[in-house]
Amino acid sequence: MPLKDQHRQEFYDCIRDLIHTPQVQSMGQIAQHTGEVSRLEHSLYVSYVGFLLCDFFGLDQRAAARGGLLHDMHYATRDEAFSFRARLLLLHPKLALHNASAAFELSQKEQDIIVKHMWPLTVSLPRYAESYLVCLADKLCAAAEMLRLYRLMRMEEKLRPAFAA
Repeated sequence: MPLKDQHRQEFYDCIRDLIHTPQVQSMGQIAQHTGEVSRLEHSLYVSYVGFLLCDFFGLDQRAAARGGLLHDMHYATRDEAFSFRARLLLLHPKLALHNASAAFELSQKEQDIIVKHMWPLTVSLPRYAESYLVCLADKLCAAAEMLRLYRLMRMEEKLRPAFAA
C-alpha cells in the first residue's frame, strides 16, 4: 500500500467512530468561512492537516484528528447577525467543547485542542503541542478556503472516503 494511502487509512481509523454520527454529519448543513465549504468539510480538512502535522513531529495523531474534527461543533450559522458573529469568534470554542463532550467521550488532549483552537484569541495557552498544531491547521485551512484553494487542491476528492458509509 502506498504511504499516502496508508496515512489516509490511519487517519480514517482515528475518526471512524465520529464521522458518521448525526452530530458530526449535521455540520455538513452549515456553511463555513466563504460559504463554498461546509463546516463538516472544513473540520475534516483541519482534522487531516492536524493529523499530518502530528505525524511529521511524532505526536499524538489520533487526538489531533479527533479534536480537529470536533473543533467547530457548534451550530450557529455564518448568516447570524454580525454582533453575534463577533462574539461567536471568542465563544464558539467553548460551545464546541460543550457539544462534543455531551456527544462523545473525549481525552484531556482532545478537549484542549477543541477549546484552545482559536489561540491566541483564547485567554489561556494551549497545554499540548497537538493543540498548537491543530490551531495552526485551522488557520491554514481557513486561509486556503478564503483564497478559494480548497477546491483547487481537490480536498473534497482527497477526503471523500471519510464521507463514505
